[in-house]
Amino acid sequence: MMNSCPPILLVEDNPLDVDLTLRAFQRCKLDNPILVARDGEEALAWVPRWESGETQPAVILLDLKLPKVDGLAVLRTLKAHAELRRIPVVALTTSRENRDIQAAYDLGANSYIVKPVGFDNFMDVAQQVELYWCVLNELSQ
Repeated sequence: MMNSCPPILLVEDNPLDVDLTLRAFQRCKLDNPILVARDGEEALAWVPRWESGETQPAVILLDLKLPKVDGLAVLRTLKAHAELRRIPVVALTTSRENRDIQAAYDLGANSYIVKPVGFDNFMDVAQQVELYWCVLNELSQ
């Protein structure tokens, strides 16, 4: 196990969902630091930092319904970027609409999870995210 785990970027504008997600990851005793962007603009502000050598996240948890720049636009930007397109992006959203699901996958989302309501469900999602994206999944170097 590497001593410096890459961060997880959570892109979420709802303070309650941010809090739930952070608490769920804490409860899982996740080693990865969690970065939070509260809108699409904040998420995209990471791009030049990653380009200049800051550690890229192990995974990006991306809400689709965001202020300023919506999640699909963020996803489109990331996946169009030669150095960043390999970062796994999980759409974590309340929408079950087929067109949102299709749009996310068409733009290169690696997974699409409909937001659970309630802490226990969030715990399940946090454990799955940790196990899959932070433990089992091999990232390209």
